[in-house]
Amino acid sequence: MSATGPTAEAHLRRMADVLDEARQGLSDDVPPRSLLFGLQRLVDADSASFSEIDIPTRLCFSQQDTDPDDPGEDLVDGYWRWRHQHLQCLQVSRPHSSPETTQLTDFMSVRRLTGLAIYTEFIAPMKSIATITLPTAPNRTRVFQFFREAPKPFTDREMLTLQLMAPHVYELYREAARRRRPPVRLTHRELDVLRCLALGLNTRQIAEQLSVSPSTVRKHLENAFSRLGVSSRTAALARVFPEQETP
Repeated sequence: MSATGPTAEAHLRRMADVLDEARQGLSDDVPPRSLLFGLQRLVDADSASFSEIDIPTRLCFSQQDTDPDDPGEDLVDGYWRWRHQHLQCLQVSRPHSSPETTQLTDFMSVRRLTGLAIYTEFIAPMKSIATITLPTAPNRTRVFQFFREAPKPFTDREMLTLQLMAPHVYELYREAARRRRPPVRLTHRELDVLRCLALGLNTRQIAEQLSVSPSTVRKHLENAFSRLGVSSRTAALARVFPEQETP
């Protein structure tokens, strides 16, 4: 930490306590719900949320909020209409091979933000947002967000706290997902197809990789969807590889 002496040591103990509480909790939530509240306390945020969203279908697979009055994903029209203005969100949406931390002022000033439609229709009254983005499948977001109404950005110390916590947060997420995930029973060939899909290959490329016809690839996908109880490629990847979608 940038600070020295007992204050820094005490803060490191608080960070360790947040992780220990999440590991020892009895919650079935993924990630453990106590983790969100603990992270919020560490950076002194007004509220915090965790969500997993599939961008093409606009479906929210998971949502946690520390603010009981937060409507969560119920108010999404303004978000989808104006998300192209939310540069931090666009960064969060990019593929990540490891956890990443950002804050809104990395991308624009508060003055610029408050003049945008995305602010008035979705973000307001929050003016400062910090994030921990976790790796996930293509075209999907998996992100912790920390909000403040005050326009003052999160400090370097607070962002360093999130940066140091991020890999441990990701591991806790993966552990919780493994505990909750029921066994997936697919054929070896169906798993081969989904692994290729997780690497970003399209139907034709998968067919070439596996030396089969495109129609055979589509049939394997159809059978896998039926076994998994899903209706899209993104949902299938999330079901089979929930904690790390690139095997």
